[in-house]
Amino acid sequence: MSVRSRRLLAGACTVTLAVAALSACTQKPSGADGAVAVTASDSTCEVSKTEFPAGHLTLDVENKGTKVTEVYVLFPDDRIAAERENIGPGTKTTITAEIKAGDYEIACKPGMKGDGIRRKITASGKNAAAGRSPEADAAVAAYRSYVLEQAQESLPKAQGFADAVKAGDIETAKKLYAPSRIGWERTEPVAESFGDIDPKVDVREDGLEAGQDPAKDWTGWHRLEKALWQDGKIGDREKELADRLMTDLNDWVGRVGTAEITPTSMANGAKELLDEVSRNKITGEEDRYSHTDLVDFKGNLEGAQKTYELLKPVAAKNDAPLVKDLDGQFASLTALLDKYRNGTGGYEYASYDTVAEAQRKELSDGVNALAEPLSKLAAAVVK
Repeated sequence: MSVRSRRLLAGACTVTLAVAALSACTQKPSGADGAVAVTASDSTCEVSKTEFPAGHLTLDVENKGTKVTEVYVLFPDDRIAAERENIGPGTKTTITAEIKAGDYEIACKPGMKGDGIRRKITASGKNAAAGRSPEADAAVAAYRSYVLEQAQESLPKAQGFADAVKAGDIETAKKLYAPSRIGWERTEPVAESFGDIDPKVDVREDGLEAGQDPAKDWTGWHRLEKALWQDGKIGDREKELADRLMTDLNDWVGRVGTAEITPTSMANGAKELLDEVSRNKITGEEDRYSHTDLVDFKGNLEGAQKTYELLKPVAAKNDAPLVKDLDGQFASLTALLDKYRNGTGGYEYASYDTVAEAQRKELSDGVNALAEPLSKLAAAVVK
């Protein structure tokens, strides 16, 4: 679920399930090594440079506020060029990105709500893509194909779910709900990069912005999930929302080919998928009515691993020990998650409300163990 529709994560950098907060605890001198320093507070967003060379950009971010914040680099149309979420009070983090020449805005979002406090910036000169290796270019091309394939394969699955809702067939709709979401969960960072699609299809009720009315403004999968599992009924509004879901998903598929994809956005996206698991799946918040969180978990993990595998030839040249660590951690977390699979194949997993606290802690530890080295992948692909 997008940063525009997530609740504030309290207590980052304490012993929590928030993997993103763990990476945000890394202490580094602000603005070191030619980086752009971003200092965020509850009411300000200061940047050390408003003009810098295009290419590989490093942002050293420090949150001096009392609220969890997030930092974006945004295109003029609000598409996301780079981001980091869940930056806890008093913590620092580093964002590595590839930025083309052009005008952008850096946005800090205290409390992770609203449009944020924005500063205009400009990147000029030679773009990093001109100096990419053939392996990096191949990774970008393959990932673009993968994202488009996942989006296109999602449509018939989502259509089956929507048709069941429109037919008033609650039991069939329940069976088709989780499978309809897998392609989205595998490639969610690309969908989120457009800014406006994710809040339409994947927002939870508590993720609505201030002033939005759930009866009028809440749309997408989770609104229908609540109707199916909690309310146990399908009315005219739900049937309308099923058609709306398909309209928005077709919009997503139509835009995927225009997404800005770079090796660093891929690496950062893989980390974001693990953050998604930590924030919303491990806690049971994502699919709180259906308890199908482990299916979403699997989709996020598969998407992160696919991205890593495509970037692996580049990373192996620059940081072989990191690649060895990531190979082992991906295998370990996959094996751990598969303990909850019902049967030998498919995407049928235990209902998450049957997973005990001790087991959730084990899953959380596995996610954290992978997230730490995965946070280093973006830097490895630009060395």
